[in-house]
Amino acid sequence: MISPNGPRVLVLWDIDHTLLQSRGMGREMYERAFPESFGRPFQQLADVSGRTELDIIAETLKLHGIEPTDEATGKLVGALVDSYEAGRDEFASRARVLPGAREALAALTTEPTVHQGVLTGNLRAVARIKLVALGLEQFLDLETSSYGDDHADRAELVAIARERAARQLDTQFGLDDTVLIGDTPRDVSAALTAGVQVIAVASGKSSVEDLQAAGARKVLEDLTNTAELVQLIKG
Repeated sequence: MISPNGPRVLVLWDIDHTLLQSRGMGREMYERAFPESFGRPFQQLADVSGRTELDIIAETLKLHGIEPTDEATGKLVGALVDSYEAGRDEFASRARVLPGAREALAALTTEPTVHQGVLTGNLRAVARIKLVALGLEQFLDLETSSYGDDHADRAELVAIARERAARQLDTQFGLDDTVLIGDTPRDVSAALTAGVQVIAVASGKSSVEDLQAAGARKVLEDLTNTAELVQLIKG
């Protein structure tokens, strides 16, 4: 049972192009990490939009003629995390918080019925580095969240986050009480597959029309209208 004074809505935020922009550093980290892992030059990155890091890594390895075994994947995961660790200050100076994102997160922290986490394709360690670098981690519970190294399938991350939230908060969040916020058709698909609510934001490469075509009924141009976002979540 949900406490009448406790959170009743679990909001799960995508990170890249929803809350922040890395401004090219995502690809650059692969360019740094790949030679470290395999002693070969980096040639090509898989399409990253809306995908989990495990999924991106598997295809990127195949594009280089490397079988995505657990060993090969683990090597690249470790090197990527090391690259982000080494580039913390660079990330903080180059990346930016998207318009309205900080204000939206801050507003939702004042809503006692709302609990905020993330659902991201990023590796757990990388997600933390990005959020801390831009001062966004203070608004989010990174334990009641799910990440790109939890599962290759983004839709599976929804159940993982809900389970973690239920365990941490001793509260069961129903499908209708879970809201995923993201910027890609894959975010929309993950939410619809998992049976939870979705609010799509056209702050990345996908247009409002793209997100509606993917099945999103609630679509925002950006996060600058905080009151509208809060209403969509609570409504």
